[in-house]
Amino acid sequence: MDNNDKIVCSNIWKLFGPDEKRILKDLDPSLSRSEVQEKTGHVVAVKDVSFSIQKGETFVVMGLSGSGKSTLVRCISRLIEPTAGKVMMDDIDVTKMNSKELLDLRRNKMSMVFQHFGLFPHRTVLDNIGYGLEIRGTKKEERIDKSMEVIKLVGLEGWHNHYPRELSGGMQQRVGLARAMAVDPEILIFDEPFSALDPLIRREMQDELLDIQQKLKRTMVFITHDFLEAIKMGDHIAIMKDGEISQVGTPEEIVANPVDQYVKDFCEDVPKYKVLSAGKVMRQECCEDTKNLYAKKQDCVNDKAKIETLIDTLCDSDNAHPVICNDTGKLLGEIDRTIVMKSMKS
Repeated sequence: MDNNDKIVCSNIWKLFGPDEKRILKDLDPSLSRSEVQEKTGHVVAVKDVSFSIQKGETFVVMGLSGSGKSTLVRCISRLIEPTAGKVMMDDIDVTKMNSKELLDLRRNKMSMVFQHFGLFPHRTVLDNIGYGLEIRGTKKEERIDKSMEVIKLVGLEGWHNHYPRELSGGMQQRVGLARAMAVDPEILIFDEPFSALDPLIRREMQDELLDIQQKLKRTMVFITHDFLEAIKMGDHIAIMKDGEISQVGTPEEIVANPVDQYVKDFCEDVPKYKVLSAGKVMRQECCEDTKNLYAKKQDCVNDKAKIETLIDTLCDSDNAHPVICNDTGKLLGEIDRTIVMKSMKS
């Protein structure tokens, strides 16, 4: 594992059927999912998947229904036993853990937030949030202090003595998020947490989670079937189809260079200017005026700046602007109104 890796999955397979390990041993990996089912009566849910997740990043696993995304993520926590493969967390092999070690992992290192909130109807918001701390054996006073702290973090101040039935769907999901965070997990796993919410509430919850992540820098694994949500939430995205990963990359890499038609179809309706950066669309050859501006350190644009943030500046100017890399200050290229307008149409 790299020093910056939090989770590394290597060659994960999951077959569903009565004799999955024996079937996998003799399986021709070139067979499609339907061919395997026809020949063996087993369903290939996850097929030879490998990827790594860095500490403190949000890693999105996305795909259509039946693509294998939820099964894959459940293999990480061993809520579903992988048929084959290895899951490493901080150099510890999760697939080799015994029941006691797994319980300890789920209680102390990892939390999950699901689409359906799973709140206890007879418990107040405060008691729901403190449940994980309670089963861990945390003293009541400490439990209350920590629960009140995360109540404030998720914007539920004043609601601690209310019951779930008295809350809206968005507020209930905030309770679910607070409950997951109360135990201070290193890893948070989200299984389509906002898909049951109304669009406006969903956007609010996405923004809320992004703000929380900015403060806490936890390692997050986020499952969704919505590509717009994926590119908003993810530092890296793994796009799945028929149990396999079609492409892994940053939102910008995927939108700029989709590897196949399946990925391209997801990117079709994405407003690219919201995703692409100056460095991705710039013209590498610079005119003399641009070089002169660069020499004077005028009108310089960071190569990582999103096109969306440059629209007003560049569309009101007849000049090209130098694009520089902030890390080194090196002149990389130029960007102008024409390039910006083209990226908005693409």
